Amino acid sequence: MAISLAGRVEEVLVRPPTPRARRLDSVDLVRGVAMILMALDHVRDYFGVTGINPTDPATTTVPLFFTRWITHFCAPTFFLLTGTGAYLSLRKRGASGLSTFLATRGVWLLLLDVVILRGLAWQFNFDFRVTILIVLWALGWAMITLAVLVHWPPRVAAIFGLVLIFGHNVLDPISAASLGALRPIWLLLHQPGLLFADNQHVVIVAYPLIPWVGVTAVGYALGQVFEWDAERRRAFLMRTGLACVVAFVALRALNVYGDPQRWAVQTSGVRTFLSFLNTTKYPPSLLYLLMTLGPALLLLRAADIRIPAWLRPAIVFGRVPLFYFAMHVVLIHLLVVLVLQLRYGAMHWAFESSRPDQYPFAQPPGWPVSLPVVYAIWIGVVAALWPLCRWFAGAKATRRSWWLSYL
Repeated sequence: MAISLAGRVEEVLVRPPTPRARRLDSVDLVRGVAMILMALDHVRDYFGVTGINPTDPATTTVPLFFTRWITHFCAPTFFLLTGTGAYLSLRKRGASGLSTFLATRGVWLLLLDVVILRGLAWQFNFDFRVTILIVLWALGWAMITLAVLVHWPPRVAAIFGLVLIFGHNVLDPISAASLGALRPIWLLLHQPGLLFADNQHVVIVAYPLIPWVGVTAVGYALGQVFEWDAERRRAFLMRTGLACVVAFVALRALNVYGDPQRWAVQTSGVRTFLSFLNTTKYPPSLLYLLMTLGPALLLLRAADIRIPAWLRPAIVFGRVPLFYFAMHVVLIHLLVVLVLQLRYGAMHWAFESSRPDQYPFAQPPGWPVSLPVVYAIWIGVVAALWPLCRWFAGAKATRRSWWLSYL
């Protein structure tokens, strides 16, 4: 008995973490890094200059371009790893249970995006004069789609997703305006634009569903890789990540397919390089996804080998992404209210967004701050949220309340 007990104690204390625990850490890390970068983009939305295209190579500055460009990695990575996380929970939930969870969580995200966060976070009003269907809207539908796909082998999700990713740019010449009564459906599926408008209200589709639902489906199939042995898994992530990067460079150089926006020679070599990198996000083109998902896979591979101590805090954000998402938007908007009061002696602008060009709020004259200040606010927001997210991650890990899985 004593020998058995001693052996058990030695096993617990000496045995290294299981491969599954390490693999989940790598997924959470990459997702957490994406969430941190996402906050930079949203700080820029609130505190930067609105009404300009930060990635237009003809008018942007190099720092502004790359401030926006680096955040392009957020949404594709998040959609991909949403599918991966779903696969990793398959053994625990079973196909039927996972399908039910994905469907109900998808509906919850639709409600959260269109009603709750729109009023309590993004715009601080419930007049619904401006409603923009953005990332959680698309993610909700991606989960609902995946709720159907989980009833088949993962290769079905892989084929479905890859067809959408590689083939959807064939549909670019189709204009919603040419489809008559089917125009709203095409706007929801593939072409961003004005879905509805009357004298007081507008609804805009910013995140058409194709190919976002395909990215999540591919992420689900990718989850199988995390059941392989370490050497095979890392080799796959390396090869696939490099293949995506090489395919991006080759296809972009050919300039014939994969993005509706062709690159062009600019006034300088630097601006020509910016034009080369300036791929289309709305909806995400094939080249945009190759450009972003390739490095994401390479980062997954690196994190699977070793996570540096200085990067480990990002894992916390990756474990509670939805909670972090909601809290960071609320915090940024509250900072807007505070700065408005201090600078202008009034805060009513923070609650006003009656036109699309005033989204997410109506900026007063002289409002935008410099890019270095945007970075300083971003760092402050991320640092302030870390203790709260750490607490919530601990609560999710130790409590068994069903509703926690929806946050």
